[in-house]
Amino acid sequence: MNRCESCIVKEFNSLKALTRDELMRISSCKTGKLFKKGEIIFEEGEILNGVFCVKDGVCKLSKLSENGKDQVVKLVVKGGLLGKRSIVSDETTNLSAVALNDMEMCFIPKSEIMADLKKNPNFTLDVLQKMAGDLRDSEDTLVDMAQKPVKQRIAETLLYILDNFGTDEDGYLSIVISREDYASIVGTATESAIRILSHFKKEGFISTSGKKIKIEEPKALKWIQ
Repeated sequence: MNRCESCIVKEFNSLKALTRDELMRISSCKTGKLFKKGEIIFEEGEILNGVFCVKDGVCKLSKLSENGKDQVVKLVVKGGLLGKRSIVSDETTNLSAVALNDMEMCFIPKSEIMADLKKNPNFTLDVLQKMAGDLRDSEDTLVDMAQKPVKQRIAETLLYILDNFGTDEDGYLSIVISREDYASIVGTATESAIRILSHFKKEGFISTSGKKIKIEEPKALKWIQ
């Protein structure tokens, strides 16, 4: 297995069900893409005609609500796939993707993936399971927004970022997102998110430097209800 094929298997969990020959073919047709922090990867309403594989970096998926505000649906990290629905549907994408830091991605054309879906039942099952997982996550998010207080949802978001993305050399969360995005993730007004984060800071649960946030008391955040 050459370096490119090995990288695909290691980084992209959804492609592990492919055979060596299928990986060789995909590795020869994929296209490398670089996105700067804040750059749009694709916008709601576009036709993707393929999937983006995140090789390095983090992006946010969001949907424009009826009131004109972006609702952050998910953060996608290294090893994730964007545009899975485009594989089985000709519909335009219902989400937008924006890089939260500098990103390196691979783009695999839909035509190449469709060939493997038709020939490899294990790969087909894996893709369907990933889509079902995304749907379950969306349902869990809706339940959380309906049942949990905003303060608890923000605390859980901070801990999620800490657990999944870690910190920089100074101890601040490695992913820096705006207060507007925090509000969007938990489904509240920006003013409410700012007020709660200020309360966390006053209580010593977090500290800040500009937009950067450091978790000082993760155990305290876990107990917030």
